[in-house]
Amino acid sequence: MLDWLNLHIAYWHWLVLGLLLVTAEIFVSGFILFWFGLSALAMGVLMLLLDLPITLQLLLWAGLSLAFLLAWFRFVRPQWKDRTTAGMAAEALAGQVGMVIESNQGRDRGRLKFPAPILGEDEWIFICTAEVPIGERVQVKDISGNTLIVTRHA
Repeated sequence: MLDWLNLHIAYWHWLVLGLLLVTAEIFVSGFILFWFGLSALAMGVLMLLLDLPITLQLLLWAGLSLAFLLAWFRFVRPQWKDRTTAGMAAEALAGQVGMVIESNQGRDRGRLKFPAPILGEDEWIFICTAEVPIGERVQVKDISGNTLIVTRHA
């Protein structure tokens, strides 16, 4: 059996397996299959350069996959922080600070802008019990529909 595999497994088999695994990652959550696919692609390139027995190919593929996974979870993933607040509850938005770009003086509502988008928008309509001039910083206390309830930021 091993003799047959040694004679019939070519570099392009690894490349196809790698492309299938990387493509399958689209349908599976977790970002795991990608690393197995990347390892298979690396094995395909290695097989272009060297003629290796199937047992060594499988061991190298498993080792590369494990190394890529460990590197991903140890070094890369912790650096990727979600900087958006999309999908978060109103309680999680409490405390965000923005700058008033349209005052609420003489009106019910004003408009503020955040340095980074919140729920996909960087400009929001706000309600504040006190009058807030343009350029003043305000802090989100709650959300009412599509309107933020804010207070002056200390």
